[in-house]
Amino acid sequence: MAPSIPCFDLGRAILSLLVLTLSISTIQALSSDDRGAPLPSVYEVLPKYGLPSGLLPDSVVSYTLDDDGNFAVSLAKPCYIQFDYLVYYAEKITGKLSYGSITNLEGIQVQKFFLWLDVDEIKVDLPPADSIYFHVGFINKKLDVDQFETVHSCRDGVSGASCKRFWERVIEVLPAPVVNETPLLITEKKWSKGVS
Repeated sequence: MAPSIPCFDLGRAILSLLVLTLSISTIQALSSDDRGAPLPSVYEVLPKYGLPSGLLPDSVVSYTLDDDGNFAVSLAKPCYIQFDYLVYYAEKITGKLSYGSITNLEGIQVQKFFLWLDVDEIKVDLPPADSIYFHVGFINKKLDVDQFETVHSCRDGVSGASCKRFWERVIEVLPAPVVNETPLLITEKKWSKGVS
């Protein structure tokens, strides 16, 4: 008996080729815009809006940006970065991006003393200058933009070093102690034997 020759199933081959082609097209479409160009990284998008690329940590895994400016950024996990203040980044950050500002911001907090406060808005001077402004509740904090020019690495938790910096800042804002300028009187009493 002669060995059997495998028969070629043209229908299966075409179906396999079609599935492979659709899979490749889907992967390319997910990583490109409508014109077929690859999507820029979030670190490339921020400077196009006049903002420093270091506003977000290096752990961004994906982002979406709608035509109206609404965005969502996903991080690998929540993390902390030490700038002038300790900043917490949630795993998902949302807001509205426009030139020179991020509004309706959710997912970023800053530590002030023992409190964690939500950062509601971030703005830069237009035309761009050396300052960046963080709106935290009813407080506007002006910081040097240079510390946000480079993308920083995340850390998992709060370390003892940040607690040390906290106490150093507390000491800086405390008033200097008042020195009592009243001279101290030193009295001596001589004791001699036999004299009571």
